[in-house]
Amino acid sequence: MHWPERMTAIELQEPELAARLRDHVSRLYPGAHVVAIEPLGPDGGATAGATTKAAGYGLPVRIAISEGGVRRELVWRVASANEFGHDRRADRAAAMVQAYDDFARMPQHVQALDLGVIGAGGALISIRDATEHYLITTYAPGTIYADDLRRIAAERVATPRDVERVDTLARYLAALHTPIAPPGMRYRRAIRDLLGSGEGIFGIIDGYPDGVPGASQGRLREIEARCTPWRWRLRDRDARLTRTHGDFHPFNIVFDGDVPAMLDASRGGCGDPADDVTALAVNFVLFALDAPAAWEHGLGVLWRHLWHRYLTERPDRGLLEVAPPFFLWRALVVANPAFYPRMTQQARETLLGFATELLDEPALDPSWAEELFP
Repeated sequence: MHWPERMTAIELQEPELAARLRDHVSRLYPGAHVVAIEPLGPDGGATAGATTKAAGYGLPVRIAISEGGVRRELVWRVASANEFGHDRRADRAAAMVQAYDDFARMPQHVQALDLGVIGAGGALISIRDATEHYLITTYAPGTIYADDLRRIAAERVATPRDVERVDTLARYLAALHTPIAPPGMRYRRAIRDLLGSGEGIFGIIDGYPDGVPGASQGRLREIEARCTPWRWRLRDRDARLTRTHGDFHPFNIVFDGDVPAMLDASRGGCGDPADDVTALAVNFVLFALDAPAAWEHGLGVLWRHLWHRYLTERPDRGLLEVAPPFFLWRALVVANPAFYPRMTQQARETLLGFATELLDEPALDPSWAEELFP
């Protein structure tokens, strides 16, 4: 047998895989005998030509078994990594789970008999009886950073310790944002997700209920239209690809004393640094919108210091140029009543108006936020 080169992605060699498949089939069909195992290409047609398919979304293997003298043929497949939204392991897991669910709903479709994962040692482990996935993590003691911002909004002043914490977070991000090379399709994926994913701009907009004060459907349509050109302005700037947290907001940061711990990293751990910086920065504006007097000597101090310290620690000439759509994305998130149901209409209008205006600028100028709190 000759296995496709990409089969190495699952870290199993040909004889090892065959042995694993034989063992697994014997558990699915006790008493059955495996007659043959052979790979299937994406296009098994007898003739080649312009319509011959060169690649597919999976790596299928045909397994012939004999059960009580009756021959049965099965197909085992593992999803292959590619640039069509399957570059992350989570994407490929989702594709398999979705296929298992969808096949059962389609008339005259091949049946899905088993669903599983490949263990660290190569064993095939069935999860066909599972419902939802779960994750167990360690626990981070301390208090969420959002509590600091609530206190500053109430007391209207940032203490030296508050400034030191922003220093700590800026240095953390500067150290985290190390370049990734070669970037391949990962930067384009990050930009595509910024706009089109369920958690990106279009998905968050779809999550707005009808009739949200300050976020009418007309306004949201306008925002979408003004965001779309940014995909083409950013998609080829792949030299900007770095490690990222992917959801760096004050509810995902826990301080135990002055030592931070991070929660819920996401989106593949890579993207544009502007994602993380704006995810934190927008919250300084958010918490000040309902407490404008807390801006000048409180939250505004942190806003200004974050931009200054980050760019001092990690000079990035392009950061402010690419920041507008990332800031708009985060503004849409915090303005969505699903996340902040008690946000006032005035605060929502102010934040979305400011973020939308940034889309027409060549770069984000942090000083413009001062105009929101005269």
